[in-house]
Amino acid sequence: MADAGRRPSRERREGEEDIAIIGGGIIGICAATYLAEAGRNVTIFDRTGICEETSSGNAAAFAFSDVLPLAHKGMIRQLPKWLADPLGPLSIPPAYLPRLLPWLIRFWRAGAARNFEAGLAAQAGMMKLAEAEWMGLLDRSGTRRMLREDGSLEFYESETEFRASLPGWAERERFGIGFRHVEGEEMATLQPGLSPRFVKGTFVPSWKTVADPKLLGKAVWAHAERLGARFEHARVDRVEAGADGATIVLADGTTRKANHLVIAAGAWSHLLAREVGERIPLETERGYNTTLPKTAFDVKRQLIFSGHGFVITPLETGLRVGGAVELGGLDRPPNFARSKAMLEKAKAFLPGLDPTGGREWMGYRPSLPDSLPVIGRARAPNTYYAFGHGHLGLTQAAATGRLIRDLVLGQTPPLDPTPFRPQRF
Repeated sequence: MADAGRRPSRERREGEEDIAIIGGGIIGICAATYLAEAGRNVTIFDRTGICEETSSGNAAAFAFSDVLPLAHKGMIRQLPKWLADPLGPLSIPPAYLPRLLPWLIRFWRAGAARNFEAGLAAQAGMMKLAEAEWMGLLDRSGTRRMLREDGSLEFYESETEFRASLPGWAERERFGIGFRHVEGEEMATLQPGLSPRFVKGTFVPSWKTVADPKLLGKAVWAHAERLGARFEHARVDRVEAGADGATIVLADGTTRKANHLVIAAGAWSHLLAREVGERIPLETERGYNTTLPKTAFDVKRQLIFSGHGFVITPLETGLRVGGAVELGGLDRPPNFARSKAMLEKAKAFLPGLDPTGGREWMGYRPSLPDSLPVIGRARAPNTYYAFGHGHLGLTQAAATGRLIRDLVLGQTPPLDPTPFRPQRF
């Protein structure tokens, strides 16, 4: 319910917040919205704006059927081949590898067979909650019109690649996820103009996308603002947490006090967590895309080229070609050769695609080695974490907002939050 746990909001004092959220991406937006709906005073702090950074340029998918953790998607098996191609689906700059090695070891361990069932069940439970919460939030915020329910189409270039995908589809089927394998005329009908190099595909009718992720985030935030949520444009230098609440030190030297603090700063969150006493093994997946004009090609639904690590999504604002992973941290300059490489492949996969007039972009995906986000209480009092969603930030944002609201209000969450606890590492 929109007003679950609602209570009268108390008056703000100068420089003091009831609940402060660091991060104006889709996770912070949804956490703020749920808390505002519950009648709490909440302020988001962000250095750029609402939904202006990584949450603005994602692939626009509500990937509720994407329940397989990355460590179990065959990525370990594909690593040698992918790393041999500097512009392939996965890239690691050689100079960054020593720093990345501890995270890669954790990622490899997370893919062990003994961890499979627990990881799959946690992700599936989170996805079920995410779908229910997003549908409710879209209705409450008046943004249901931005939802697209066209399904997705994933492609395979050989029988061998198709057969390798079948165990993953069998696992999805266990959780009631519907799909059908297609080929020939049916595949061509679902996406006309496709290259004949693709021999089979898998259509997921329930897959959803949004008209534009940036526009959706801003629209949900407008709903939160109508309920009293506030935004402060400020860079956070450091945070402190104690029994009497949290102190936020801004770049201009001023401070803000808060009774409760939520750290939802995406790929920068682990730096803030370290300041309140916890080390969380977050790594940064740098994702690239090019958004072409809408007239570039008539794409009917999100197209997934999993063997090449990217997707093509038709948006209200253009045609987005993006994905791939570059594990390169926060400080290296963008390598837009990666977005150009995906665009070249898109031209081959969709003959006739017009590659001109595109806008290149890079964003930072905050990723944890077991592919599950960190959602829960910090060791520091009155402090909560909501980050590390990897490729699934948009998908899981509403569920995360619901869980954070329940934690802050001391209510029983709708699913067991143990798999997402910050202290699991």
